[in-house]
Amino acid sequence: MKASEIRKMTTDEIHTKIKELKAELFDMRMKMATGNLEKTHEIDKKRKTVARLKTVLNEKDGSDN
Repeated sequence: MKASEIRKMTTDEIHTKIKELKAELFDMRMKMATGNLEKTHEIDKKRKTVARLKTVLNEKDGSDN
């Protein structure tokens, strides 16, 4: 997900997407711990997407002042 796509989202949508990705990350970490995760690179992608979402969210909160 690109930052430009995230900027078009509302803050509520961003919060929802962060919750979804964090749940997916938790599941992926559990699978990795049991040795059932095949695409380990997906963890890094999701972590970076969460960071992008939080960055854009902070930008939006800062622009309201």
